Amino acid sequence: MPTRVTGLTLLAVLAGTGVAAAQSDRQQRDGRADVPASAAGSAQGDVSVTIYNDNIALVQDVRQLDLANGRTTQSFPDVSAQIRPETVSLAVPDAAIVEQNFDFDLLSPSSLMEKAVGETITLVRTNPATGAETRERARVLAVNGGVVLDIGGRIEVLRDDGLPVRAVFDRVPQSLRARPTLSVTLASTRGGARPARLSYLSRGLGWSADYVALFDEKAGTIDVQGWVTLRNSSGTTFTNARTLLVAGEAGGDDGNRADFMPPPRRPTRVQPGTQTAEREQLGDFYLYPLAERTTIADKQTKQVSFLDAKGVAASSGYRFENSWLGSANEARSAQSVLRFANSGAAGLGDALPAGTVRVYVRDARGQPQFTGENRIGHTPQGSSIALPTGDAFDVKVQPVTVARTRLGGDRWRTQMRYRLTNARSRPATVELAQAGLDWADTRVVEESRRSERRDAGTAVWQVAVPANGEAIVTATFDTRY
Repeated sequence: MPTRVTGLTLLAVLAGTGVAAAQSDRQQRDGRADVPASAAGSAQGDVSVTIYNDNIALVQDVRQLDLANGRTTQSFPDVSAQIRPETVSLAVPDAAIVEQNFDFDLLSPSSLMEKAVGETITLVRTNPATGAETRERARVLAVNGGVVLDIGGRIEVLRDDGLPVRAVFDRVPQSLRARPTLSVTLASTRGGARPARLSYLSRGLGWSADYVALFDEKAGTIDVQGWVTLRNSSGTTFTNARTLLVAGEAGGDDGNRADFMPPPRRPTRVQPGTQTAEREQLGDFYLYPLAERTTIADKQTKQVSFLDAKGVAASSGYRFENSWLGSANEARSAQSVLRFANSGAAGLGDALPAGTVRVYVRDARGQPQFTGENRIGHTPQGSSIALPTGDAFDVKVQPVTVARTRLGGDRWRTQMRYRLTNARSRPATVELAQAGLDWADTRVVEESRRSERRDAGTAVWQVAVPANGEAIVTATFDTRY
C-alpha cells in the first residue's frame, strides 16, 4: 500500500529533493538541461508537472525575475486556477516572502458588471434603422438576476432583448485578473535578475493507464500496449512541460478524486510478485516519466504510449466460483479468463499501474476482434494475473446442494455436486472454486477429486472437461453453520 501523505507534507517531501531532484537528474542524463522557451502569451517559465492518480499534481515553475532592492510585489500569472494556496512554496535567492495572495476572480462580462455596482458606466445604443449611436451615462445600482441602472434619475433594467446595446466601462477593477494569478510581496536584499522556483499542489490534473492486449491462442502469447491518458481541468494550460507520472495515491485533505471507478463485476485475481522492477522509484511510488516535453492544454485529454511488449507468454482458461450453499436450477456460464505474468521471463517485466485491460483476439480472417475487458490494480513486477474478460458461451457449471444434515449443535454436513459441461470441439480446463468456507471450522469429509486450498475460505479444483462432454465433481463439507 503506497504511503499516504497530505498537502504540505507532500510538498515538503517532493519540492526540494524528491521528484524535483529526480526530474533534474534525469534531464541532465538525457542532455536536455536547457530551459525551453514558453509559448507566446504564457508567463510560465521552465515547467515541470508531477501528476498522481487521484486528481492532484505538483507543479514546479522556474521563472526569471528582475527585482528591485527592498519590498516589491511580484505577480505570477498562468498558475493553475485550482491551485491550493496553502501549499505554495517560492524560493528566490536573496529575497524573503512577506505576503502572498491568489487572485482567482477572473475577468468576464458578468464579473465586470458585478464589480461596477455603485460606479458609472456608459451605455451605447444603436438605432437599428439608421445605425446611429447614442451614448448615456448610467449608474449601476444592482446586479441580482439582472442589471438595474440609474439613468439621469430614472430607474431602468438592462434587458437582454436582442436590441443593440453595449456597456462601456471606464476601467478594469484591480481585483479582476485576466488569468489566474498569484501575487507575492517580497523583501529583496539586492536588486537584479535571478531565478525563482514556484511550487504548489493543484487539483484538476489526473492520469490513468489503459492496456490493449492482442491474444494469440495458438502461439500462447499476447502483445501488450500501454497508454497513459492525461486529463487537465485545472483551468490553465501547462506549456512545454516536463511531465512525470506517479503510480500510487498520494492522498489529500479534501477527498476530491478525478473519477470514481466502481469495482469490476468479475474481480481480477492477482498473485503478487516479488521481483524488483528496474523502473525508478521514489519511496513507495513508481515513476513513469514521459520521454519528451508536452503541452497539457486546459480542458484536454491527451494519450501517450508508455508500454509496447511483444510475445508475452499467456494462456486462456475458465473459472467458476460458487458461493456457500449456492445452488442453481440451470447451468451458469463460467468466466473466460486470460492468464499472464508481468515477469521478465514471460516477456513483460515491469510494474504495471492500475488500469483497464482490453483484450482482442484475431478471427478466422485475421482481423482483431474485441472479446472483453477488466481492470487491474497497481501490480508489482513478477505478479501472475488472471483477468476475467466475459462469460463463456459453451462452458457451463451447475452447482447443486444435494443434502444438508444437522449433526448436532451448530455443526452441519453439506453435500455438493457440480456438473461441468463443455460444448466446444476441444477440451477445456475449468478452475472450480467453492467460496464461503471458514477453514478454522471446516473439514472436507469427502471429495471426488483432490482440492487445493487457495485461501482461508476457498477450495479449488482444476477440472478437465472433455470436448463435447461433461465432468462431475462432488464434495462433502463438515462446517459450523
